[in-house]
Amino acid sequence: MAPRRLTTLTLPAPADRRRFRARLLAWYRRHGRDLPWRKTDDPYHILVSEIMLQQTQVDRVLPKYGEWLQKYPSLAALAAAPEQEVAATWYPLGYNVRPRRLQSIAREAMANYGGQLPSDKETLLSFAGIGDYTAGAIRSFAFRERAAILDTNVARVLFRVFVDNGDPKSHATKRHLWAIANSLVPSRHVFDFNQALMDLGAMVCVARNPRCLVCPMTRSCRAFQSGGER
Repeated sequence: MAPRRLTTLTLPAPADRRRFRARLLAWYRRHGRDLPWRKTDDPYHILVSEIMLQQTQVDRVLPKYGEWLQKYPSLAALAAAPEQEVAATWYPLGYNVRPRRLQSIAREAMANYGGQLPSDKETLLSFAGIGDYTAGAIRSFAFRERAAILDTNVARVLFRVFVDNGDPKSHATKRHLWAIANSLVPSRHVFDFNQALMDLGAMVCVARNPRCLVCPMTRSCRAFQSGGER
């Protein structure tokens, strides 16, 4: 079936945003995953986890994350490492441009930012390999700033709950989903809220056969109310 044309670009009403946040955070307190990168606010450690998790499942990342940080515990250590060694350490995660990007970021941080990752969005986006999502993740998870995220899982949740029309992969829809994500970010508990969004998409609102009957958003989800999944 061809996707329906996107007919509205309205943001969720304030009351809907409050309900969404409250339900999501309550669900996360009971069901959130215990992951090692959620126990740190080190920007470099957050960066490593986010780059590793790109197109790679959590269970494959878990052992490599610990191994990587033991070998390269800081931006300085990664920047100074031989490139072939870095590539070998990354194996077998795949998408082998990613370790090169990580090392490039480390070297730029050492050369231009005193060996630290900056916290402002514009500077983060100036690094090759850091896009809108990764910048938002670093800002919200490492620096606890009020920043939105939109990865594949989050986009799926927001599309199903708040949109459910148009092509979910179109540029117009993605811009709209970013606007929704920005409107939803709370003034407090940003870390938990963004982690909860990712967990809901990874554990409940999955791409195929979503677990709608245990989803905290069922009563307000447009896709569920319309009788379908997208």
